[in-house]
Amino acid sequence: MVNIQVRDVPEEVRDSLAAAAKARGQSMQAYLLGLLEEGARRTRSIAMLKRLDRMGGGYSGEDSNAADEIAAQRAERDLRNQGDA
Repeated sequence: MVNIQVRDVPEEVRDSLAAAAKARGQSMQAYLLGLLEEGARRTRSIAMLKRLDRMGGGYSGEDSNAADEIAAQRAERDLRNQGDA
């Protein structure tokens, strides 16, 4: 494991993150780790989709509703998670 430190975070950003963590019943550290893990997963997924596209895998970011569908599924998941807290 490694440590990551972020400096010069504006207070309003910190306050917003703290409120989101509290709403989920998480510590700030657990909440931020979750955000970092999700960002890393997205980065890996995008890289994989780009590789598939180069191989002729059929991925197309143009005229696609995939982003809307993913956003809707995440919103549903977040609503379910809020009910668990």
